[in-house]
Amino acid sequence: MTSGILHIQQPKIQLEINLPASKSISNRALILNAMSYSPYEIENLADCDDTNVLLKALDSNNSTFDIGAAGTSMRFLTAFLAKTAGEWIITGSERMKNRPIKILVDALNSLGARIEYVEKEGFPPLKILGCALMGGDISLNGGVSSQYISALMMIAPYMINGLTIKLEGNVISVPYIRMTMQMMAEYGVEVTFENNTIDIRPQTYKPVKYKVESDWSGASYWYEALSMAGEGEIFLKGLKANSTQGDSKVADLFQQLGVNTSYQAEGVQLSSSGQYCAKFEYDFVNEPDLAQTFAVTCCMLHIPFHFKGVQSLKIKETDRVAALITELKKLGFVLFEPAESEMAWAGEKCDPGTQISIATYEDHRMAMAFAPAALKTALSIEHPEVVSKSYPTFWDDFAKLTET
Repeated sequence: MTSGILHIQQPKIQLEINLPASKSISNRALILNAMSYSPYEIENLADCDDTNVLLKALDSNNSTFDIGAAGTSMRFLTAFLAKTAGEWIITGSERMKNRPIKILVDALNSLGARIEYVEKEGFPPLKILGCALMGGDISLNGGVSSQYISALMMIAPYMINGLTIKLEGNVISVPYIRMTMQMMAEYGVEVTFENNTIDIRPQTYKPVKYKVESDWSGASYWYEALSMAGEGEIFLKGLKANSTQGDSKVADLFQQLGVNTSYQAEGVQLSSSGQYCAKFEYDFVNEPDLAQTFAVTCCMLHIPFHFKGVQSLKIKETDRVAALITELKKLGFVLFEPAESEMAWAGEKCDPGTQISIATYEDHRMAMAFAPAALKTALSIEHPEVVSKSYPTFWDDFAKLTET
């Protein structure tokens, strides 16, 4: 898709969408496959920027890796290289060079790693001298990105003394920690997670045949589209009930916004219910990647909202809270932050722009979350190609809204 005006006048949606594979699962599977020296190719691996750069790095004979804007890949690969013999440099895009990584580097160095900053203290690029890690006990703020925690967990079985992580304070994104636990178990490693303490003794991964499930985060934009359309059905292929993905919570949450979910053998069927809440309130601490979807949906349906638990949005591909406030104002909605880690819309409006152009800030989720707003008003999406980070076929699928 090239940047252009979107305006979809679709009274009733009837679609079948073949969703991409989960990026979160794919990136963990790549690390676990590498650490188990697996001879098996991962089935249904995500075909997106974040996964492709990690796959390329793991298959490379180079000692310098540029992972672009892929935050998960930066964190997972930093931990993986820390325990891999050799001298490594890992860098990324300008935005990546301004995304903090000090918490992970400090933790790894305290466990025996040898990592230095090449440019700015606390940020990539990094110089890593891979070596055996002693492991032991560490404490981490539970409010940090779960990707730091998962990165440490996955290399922990190969630490000489294993690893015990004590999470302090409010622990966010617990479903992602449990996803990592479950996948490690599938590769033969036992993890315990009790009383905010993760314990992993020295063990060895075993190679297994692994198939990645479809992406619940990507599904959220189709829930959003059907919610805005108010009539119709969408079948999303490849999704499972009882998923390890925390964003599967989207199915429950959209019941408040007019969409019901029926689980079937090949995926899930979405249908319009016509039942909408008067105000939407939710703590997104465990599902931060859904916040943009719900902010845009609620505004376009004129449903006031109050979100909590959005603190991690400020250190994503962009400051997503600031970006949402700026871009939704273009559509006539005045959002605010009631307190730290909160975001809300109480019904206050302003004059919308006459030619609305949504900036995406190099953030795939900004593009996809705002696209369904075209069901309500004409707008354009700047740099639409950014969706390749997680959902390269999004615009092809989105075009089906005009075909049904």
